[in-house]
Amino acid sequence: MTTGLARTLGEVNTDASLVVEFLNTVNVERGTDLLDDLETWQRWAHEHRLRADTPAAARETRDALRAAIGDPRLPRLGLRAPAEIVLGPEGPLLVSETAREAVMAASTRLTVLGEWIRLKICPADDCLWAFYDESRNRSRTWCSMRSCGNREKARAWRARTADVST
Repeated sequence: MTTGLARTLGEVNTDASLVVEFLNTVNVERGTDLLDDLETWQRWAHEHRLRADTPAAARETRDALRAAIGDPRLPRLGLRAPAEIVLGPEGPLLVSETAREAVMAASTRLTVLGEWIRLKICPADDCLWAFYDESRNRSRTWCSMRSCGNREKARAWRARTADVST
């Protein structure tokens, strides 16, 4: 069982890290999905000190969350997840038994803190990587300017210069 409020360690938000890592259990660029292999999924959950749900339940949660933050491949569907709140010495805590519950609890804490809008999906069709926008004005678009952002800017420049020369 995991409990706790959103914790910030330096600049790293552990709730955001958990959610992003969970969302990125699918890799569009490589065509791999960690949830396709039960043993790999169970290892991922164990490494995060969580109990693995069924891959189907985890996939349903992951796809709903990815759609909610902008994955264009997925339909936006509602999702219900059980939540347990325990009053501890530091106040109310969301209690999680499984990976799915922990990710939903982390997502809820991010929403309450106004940080949910910082979760984004890279718009590059061959990437679609989830990331947490740490920019001051929350305007980051690409997972990485060095790869996806640079590649898209180069495509746009080539398109503009091709239009001018014809």
